[in-house]
Amino acid sequence: RVGANIPTMTDEIDIPTEPRAAVDALATHLTATADRPVPPATNRWLGEAEAVARDATSDDLDTQTRRKRVRQVATLLESADETGDVVADRHIEAAIECCQVILANE
Repeated sequence: RVGANIPTMTDEIDIPTEPRAAVDALATHLTATADRPVPPATNRWLGEAEAVARDATSDDLDTQTRRKRVRQVATLLESADETGDVVADRHIEAAIECCQVILANE
């Protein structure tokens, strides 16, 4: 099996195909990075991305504002450096994929 030495939870991460579900998954993946051993500078970018992603999950946002928040998250994730942690990296990859799902119709 490919990646047998990688922790099990990273083997299969399903990315929602429906944009609203992807917003929730985005916030969940970024929240999961908070407990990982990530360098402080990178952690600041991830923390800000997490806060914006959590805001994007708010039910009282219109679609345009939600998409704006997700674009902001995508920019923050692009700015973050390597984490050095395979689990955190996989959650970041999944978060980026969620952003792509949400923003695909632009």
